[in-house]
Amino acid sequence: MLRQLPLAYFVGIAAGVYHAQFPVFIIGEDMATHEFVVAVDEAQRLIGPESPGEPTALRRAYVQRPTRERLHQPVFRARVLQAYRTQCSICQLRHADLLDAAHILPDGHPRGHPVVPNGLAMCKIHHAAYDRNILGVRPDLRVHVRADILNEIDGPMLRHGLHAMDGRTLSVPSARASRPDPESLDERYELFRQAG
Repeated sequence: MLRQLPLAYFVGIAAGVYHAQFPVFIIGEDMATHEFVVAVDEAQRLIGPESPGEPTALRRAYVQRPTRERLHQPVFRARVLQAYRTQCSICQLRHADLLDAAHILPDGHPRGHPVVPNGLAMCKIHHAAYDRNILGVRPDLRVHVRADILNEIDGPMLRHGLHAMDGRTLSVPSARASRPDPESLDERYELFRQAG
């Protein structure tokens, strides 16, 4: 406990079946009951054991929420990535694990259908920037980055990942039927303009 060495904690699931949790740390001990307090993650370890009078609601809070899963999303992603030759339409990154199928018009929009003309293959950074209106795509396929972002000075990800993309032309599928719908791009670009 004093040396804060990582331990493996084997949680019993069934007879002879255990789930290994690693790393865990001993952060407290009750000498009277011979019990230990185990931190199961780094944040809990840094906080340490509860102090007398410390409200437990700060340590342990849970919420259950019903979730709505988009069953069409895996097929939509596969079709979009295939149409875009498994590369980001903005930066041409070719690592499938780092690519998403971004909706031009969101899934909840009346015309936000899960079809390739309403999708863009984007790496995760550009998808997040697109969804948050940090970058937009005009109907003529020009990529634009919000002015306030262009004026920021930060590290290489901002400089190369966003600033350098401003003014680039989106790479689109060779098949006309798979290219982004211009009306959808126009509607979405207007939202980008209003945000900036």
